[in-house]
Amino acid sequence: MQLRYGLNPHQGPSTATPIDPAREPFRFLHGNPSYINVLDAAASWQLVKEAANALGRPAAASFKHVSPAGAATAGPIDAVMAATHGLDPAATGAVTSAYVRARDADPKSSYGDFIAVSGPVDAELADLLRRVVSDGIVAPGYEPGVMATLSKKKGGRFLVVQADPDFQPPQTETREVYGLSLTQPRDALALTRDLVSDPRLPARAVDDLLLGLIVVKHTQSNSVAYLRDGMTLGIGAGQQSRVDCTQVAGAKVDTWWLRRDPGVLDGVAFVSDGALPFADNVEEAARHGVRYIAEPGGSIRSAEVLAECQRTGITLVRTGVRLFRH
Repeated sequence: MQLRYGLNPHQGPSTATPIDPAREPFRFLHGNPSYINVLDAAASWQLVKEAANALGRPAAASFKHVSPAGAATAGPIDAVMAATHGLDPAATGAVTSAYVRARDADPKSSYGDFIAVSGPVDAELADLLRRVVSDGIVAPGYEPGVMATLSKKKGGRFLVVQADPDFQPPQTETREVYGLSLTQPRDALALTRDLVSDPRLPARAVDDLLLGLIVVKHTQSNSVAYLRDGMTLGIGAGQQSRVDCTQVAGAKVDTWWLRRDPGVLDGVAFVSDGALPFADNVEEAARHGVRYIAEPGGSIRSAEVLAECQRTGITLVRTGVRLFRH
């Protein structure tokens, strides 16, 4: 397939070719994708598919530059979300609620996002998308009449992608970089509640930590995520310093809360894709209401990290699993 251009407009011609022409992972139903659009479609679809399967409810993600600005499962939408998007909280469908909750994590970053939802797009979601600034969407299907609405967005340039929910990718991944061909096994590790289950944790916190693991798995490293009630409140991506990542995401949590009430946010879960190297990450996380942390463990200062968790009343779960993505 001919792409509009590569990572930048001067990088053309560019193409996307299925490894197995007999089984393509996506169908591009409307619009002309760029290289980044394809990357966003692939990454965001994997996140929502994995989250929906692991947690047993619809999931959505709002992607920018190959990382999620927000991700969530279906659930209640509060008065702020309802007012922002002109929705009735008592009558909003599951897939629409998942996307609204995902986009609400960081509306500034979600401006012009690429959307992924784990369920078919219905008329309700299509009507919402008509009113927000976004570049494209990937979903497993589209209900009758939806394409007529979506195809009018962006002057007819809105990208509509249909994912094959039964597609199984190859077991190995290959990337060509500067004359080198790099090959590795695909990261097919199943992320389940067993990784974060702990008798000290309420069920809600277990689900939030599991969603956080799935989010950081599909986020550019270093990455961390703050979560509460099945939705991200702040995601930090691509920082060289992990505590900088924790601070960037924490500032988003504060902004999320200030849009609602100047009170103290509590009961927040925090997930890191790599080991917390210093206790300062815990100290920073605690400032934003974190009470539960999941991280791989294994840093040379892991004992100090644990001690800071104990001092601040945070329950720490060590998964033993690193989830870097580059």
